[in-house]
Amino acid sequence: MTIFQGILLGLLQGIAEFLPISSSGHLAIAQHLFGLGEIPLLFDVFLHLATLCSVVLFFRKKIWALLCAFGRLIARRPAPLKTKDLYGKEVELTQEEAVLAEKNWRTYILAIILATLVTGVIGIVTEKCIGELPLRFVCAGFIFTSILLVLSSIVEKKRSQKNEAPTQENKSPSWWQALLIGLWQGIGTLPGVSRSGSTISGGLFCGVNRAVAGEFSFIVSIPAILGAFILELKDLGEVGTSVGVEPVLAGCFAAFASGYIALTWLMKLIKKGKLEWFACYLIPAGILGLIFLG
Repeated sequence: MTIFQGILLGLLQGIAEFLPISSSGHLAIAQHLFGLGEIPLLFDVFLHLATLCSVVLFFRKKIWALLCAFGRLIARRPAPLKTKDLYGKEVELTQEEAVLAEKNWRTYILAIILATLVTGVIGIVTEKCIGELPLRFVCAGFIFTSILLVLSSIVEKKRSQKNEAPTQENKSPSWWQALLIGLWQGIGTLPGVSRSGSTISGGLFCGVNRAVAGEFSFIVSIPAILGAFILELKDLGEVGTSVGVEPVLAGCFAAFASGYIALTWLMKLIKKGKLEWFACYLIPAGILGLIFLG
């Protein structure tokens, strides 16, 4: 692999990881078109790790607040009466408000754990039972993702017309919503199915606020990507010999930069409720892939 190819794969990973179009599917097709043959799975995981860094940077304030809340839970410390909002401004809370806020943080932490457990189980099962699949399954996954995006948009609009209020923007998903989101994230491990698209759609299906669904989708990806990276560390030496250090580093930098830009743009689209727009790309891409790559 050349450095140029590494950069192209990194750009593709960074864009496709956050936009609901399936990064793993696009990487598989790109590797096929480049004629790169078998590339160690750890290379893909390195690119995912780079995009993970962009997630941490983008949601750094939320992640820090979650870590602080988790630390207070372990140390059995009371909820703070002074905190900071998302803009860094100090806010004073009453005792009742502080207790409710702390309860919400703990619910969010529980939701991350539950969703991660469900995703992990599904990921292990699919890896053992499915294995490598032809590219036509990847292309079919594109079409499946587009259907999810359109259906979730329809469900949300109908819920809005019936005045059924979704989860509030500052409230975490409940335990049962977390289980369903974890299920959809597990489905997103299938070839060609977008993890972000299926996870956000799953959140919308069960009544989670658009902004919460988008944010939770990316925060809950952190333990999933870290787990995949740890499992593939055994192939670390193979990456250096078959791919090369320079293409890996170049690809990771490209994935980080493009991922941060794509994430910033996508979060704005999520709040506007425009995710179904990506079906206009996924459906033709899937059909063309089935014709020419099947």
